[in-house]
Amino acid sequence: MFESTAIPTIVQLDASAPAALLTQTLPDARIIRFGEGEFLPPLTSISHLVVLGGESSAYDKALAPVAQLLTQAVDAGVPTLGICLGAQLLAVATGGAVEVDAPSGPENGIVEIRLRPDAAQDSVLGRVAERLGRDLPVVTMHADAITDLPPKATWLASSTQYPFQAFRIGSALGVQFHPEADAGTYAGWLERKTGADPSAARAEWAAHADSLTALLESLTAGLLATEPLHLAN
Repeated sequence: MFESTAIPTIVQLDASAPAALLTQTLPDARIIRFGEGEFLPPLTSISHLVVLGGESSAYDKALAPVAQLLTQAVDAGVPTLGICLGAQLLAVATGGAVEVDAPSGPENGIVEIRLRPDAAQDSVLGRVAERLGRDLPVVTMHADAITDLPPKATWLASSTQYPFQAFRIGSALGVQFHPEADAGTYAGWLERKTGADPSAARAEWAAHADSLTALLESLTAGLLATEPLHLAN
């Protein structure tokens, strides 16, 4: 039985991929640092779920408990957002596939994605489309990629390099990009992955700050506005 006191929960898989800006848009969420050994809470205590990114593969057996939690969340109708590795775990757990070191190569930087027509009707991405339009800049930082969506998923966004930038499966939205990344996080990632000047990376993020901030605000507002089915009964 689900608890009436269930709360928004962020699962951090890797210390290098923190919640960052999500601490501002989901200030009441608890953060579970799974990658540092903290135990996952029972689904019954979660009203809304966010699973962050990280350096591991979606096929890493150490992440099996997180994949199981994502599957349980979808089955129970818990509003869920999977980010980067979180989206890849969601895809694999629900019947899709991920390719490690995908042949199109790393997608690192701020790139433009296009929302597909179905995004306008999505409970979360619809808010993004209404506020920012179909084409928008996002932070990306990944080498693995989703190559097959789950059978019942709806394809919602793409980029030039990788087609599956967003999808919905039941109550869960998966996004390959990083809406939570702030300027410091982005600069650190880009320096480590490509050797880029962190000052230049911060300036690049700042140049897109309005859109990047509006994207995260819209995503989290849509997530929180989605009524948890397991608490509505």
